[in-house]
Amino acid sequence: MTKYEPEVNDYVHWRQHQGWVYFKDEEYITIEIGVKDKQDGLVHFHKKTHVLVLCYNRDWHQLEYVKSRSNKEDEYKSQPYRDSDLY
Repeated sequence: MTKYEPEVNDYVHWRQHQGWVYFKDEEYITIEIGVKDKQDGLVHFHKKTHVLVLCYNRDWHQLEYVKSRSNKEDEYKSQPYRDSDLY
């Protein structure tokens, strides 16, 4: 049995949580379990609030892979000043 290696844009189940892998580092991933529109205008380039759960690499064996997004391109553009939008 091959060991599952999580990747950004994979949809996973972990413990009582499920969501999209939002960030990956060699030490941990974050799983996006919720998104909602921000109600304030304090920071004009952050229009969404993301709820993320941290999953360390020691727990990756507990992840259950469900699916991946069909388009691996970064479709999320509500933060136009992110580094990926500058280059």
